[in-house]
Amino acid sequence: MFSQPYKRYAISLLLVVYTFNFVDRQILALLMEPIKADLQLSDTQLGFLSGIAFAVFYCTLGIPIARWADRGNRVTIISIALALWSAMTALCGLATNFVQLLLARIGVGIGEAGCSPPAHSLIADYFPRAERSKAVSLYMMGVPLGILGGYLVGGWVSQFYGWRIAFMVVGVPGVLLALLVKLTLREPVRGQSDGIATDNQTQPRLREVFSILLQQRSLVHMVAGITLATFAGIGAMQWIPSYYIRIHDMTTGELGTWLAFVTGIGGLVGVYLGGFFTHRFGADDERIQARILAISTALMPLVLFVALQWSDARISLLCLFFFNLLYFFYYGPSFSLVQGLANIKIRALTIAIVMFVQNLIGAGLGPQSVGLISDALTPSFGAQSLQIAILINSLVALWAAVHFWLAGRAIHADIRAAQGIHNNDQLSGLSSTPEPFLSGAETIILDAEK
Repeated sequence: MFSQPYKRYAISLLLVVYTFNFVDRQILALLMEPIKADLQLSDTQLGFLSGIAFAVFYCTLGIPIARWADRGNRVTIISIALALWSAMTALCGLATNFVQLLLARIGVGIGEAGCSPPAHSLIADYFPRAERSKAVSLYMMGVPLGILGGYLVGGWVSQFYGWRIAFMVVGVPGVLLALLVKLTLREPVRGQSDGIATDNQTQPRLREVFSILLQQRSLVHMVAGITLATFAGIGAMQWIPSYYIRIHDMTTGELGTWLAFVTGIGGLVGVYLGGFFTHRFGADDERIQARILAISTALMPLVLFVALQWSDARISLLCLFFFNLLYFFYYGPSFSLVQGLANIKIRALTIAIVMFVQNLIGAGLGPQSVGLISDALTPSFGAQSLQIAILINSLVALWAAVHFWLAGRAIHADIRAAQGIHNNDQLSGLSSTPEPFLSGAETIILDAEK
């Protein structure tokens, strides 16, 4: 077992790694306009770079890396992945055409696929169940912190030194961080925090896992809701910087500072409030939790519409704070509900599958959709086409809200069914494994299971 000071160091280091993960992922959103002008790219091409080019490889490799992390050295996997995506981020700054930038972005996606699965697994073995949700909550703060850092650093560096230097400034330090991870982060014994210290785990058959998961209506609705909310949210977030540069003539430095606040701080507040409200009003009733998520998600297009209608850029950005709050609101509680719906023996794989669908369809096609709609509307609406495209794409959040609401109808029965499968040991070929708490930040389901 590890001492408390070392565990605090370990979770802090993993938080820094996850922050770098999102800095390198998000910085492209702020740099798309100078890249567009320099390399003469279309909105469709930019949407492909920020969406599908990254998401396909990020998602496809997520499941095999998750299975590798169940057997191999997780510290080594994270170190290699961090060094790879950081180096490829730096190489983005050397690209002179669309193909070169595309290959570099694919490399970023491949590298970042090796971050979360082994990191979540490490956290589960560093921290016992009573401490685990708090540790995961801290780790998940890397998302808004990374977005904040990407906007702030990328914006000002790009303004003074150009978009190429911005990629290098955020990419090169990650290679050094990878060395620190490898030298100072220790590989724990699997299951030690759960009193089941073993490295011999039987890998489940994917066909069997899919069969079990598809039988749960509420889980299917939750996955659909998470994916569609991501489609609407990421689609908007990737193009918001371009909108303010085109419509309000903001510089990347000024805009980066504003977006660091409205997206980074707004995201942090949203993560906290999502967990607080669902726990405060629905700690003992998952149906209420699902309905809270439905209501908050349905408000996203309305708030975004209000934000983009202001002619004053600063007031518009302040309104955008609440859109980001609502987008991050659903993330933690939704994954907590997924954890409760997943059989305890296949929770890690369940989360990997959910993230595959979420990122491939939501994060991959969301930005691409905005780019396609914007290019299609440009002949008729000119510069306003991007604003219209963002708003049209955001309406998908209403569809997501419907699925969150429907998920609540059968969620109690499906949770009991998942617990019944575990108690009756109906999953053949699965040995008892430690519970890898991969959900988002709250103790809702853990309390319910007790």
